[in-house]
Amino acid sequence: MIDVKNLYKSFGDHLVLDNISEHIFPGEKVVIIGPSGSGKSTFLRCLNLLETPTGGSITFQGTEITDPKVKIDQIRQQMGMVFQHFNLFPNMTIQKNITLAPVRTGLMKQEEADQTAKALLHRVGLEDKAEAYPNQLSGGQKQRIAIARALLKDAPILILDDALSAVDTDTEEQILHNLHENRAGKTTLIIAHRIATIQNADRILVLDDGRAAEYGTHEELMARGGIYRSMYEKQQLEKQLNEEGGGQE
Repeated sequence: MIDVKNLYKSFGDHLVLDNISEHIFPGEKVVIIGPSGSGKSTFLRCLNLLETPTGGSITFQGTEITDPKVKIDQIRQQMGMVFQHFNLFPNMTIQKNITLAPVRTGLMKQEEADQTAKALLHRVGLEDKAEAYPNQLSGGQKQRIAIARALLKDAPILILDDALSAVDTDTEEQILHNLHENRAGKTTLIIAHRIATIQNADRILVLDDGRAAEYGTHEELMARGGIYRSMYEKQQLEKQLNEEGGGQE
């Protein structure tokens, strides 16, 4: 579905992505993880040319989208994307935020969009917020609304660009479970930080210093004993220390 070959991205003299080659298969759920500054968001933003690669090629369903002749807006219509910053319209209710795009673009009639939005709000546990406004919601709730909005598009590819950072571990696990159940056969790319919530991913890609350092399933990466295992063990230790600290009088 997506074929990335020898991808480079620089900002001035700063090399952010260094010769990444990856193939993402249809229906695959891929989680991108790595230390801060490793190039995770830049990699995902290159996949639909929100960031223009410095070198290399990206092919989507047989079309090389890095070719300047390609109409990238037509490609983006097949991709849903949720950013870390939610980009909700403050003057519109939550339901209106979710339904605006599909109705304006003619993908849905208002009644169909409203019904689908209600089902999606139920899926993310915010069915009681349909008539609320964004300033009445917490950061985590806004992120869940942004995810519901992207799910309404029902695109072949869903990209979550660090879109789970403001939710707690339980909510993140619930959202990922719902994505797994409701996007069967469709491709999902997710930046995540909590390894405990991503162990059921089809494949995990570990970026380090702009390079694809490791990839595989949770079990394969744990057995390898590299960066991923070190991150997992550090997070487990931090969790244990937090639990012990929380239990002290």
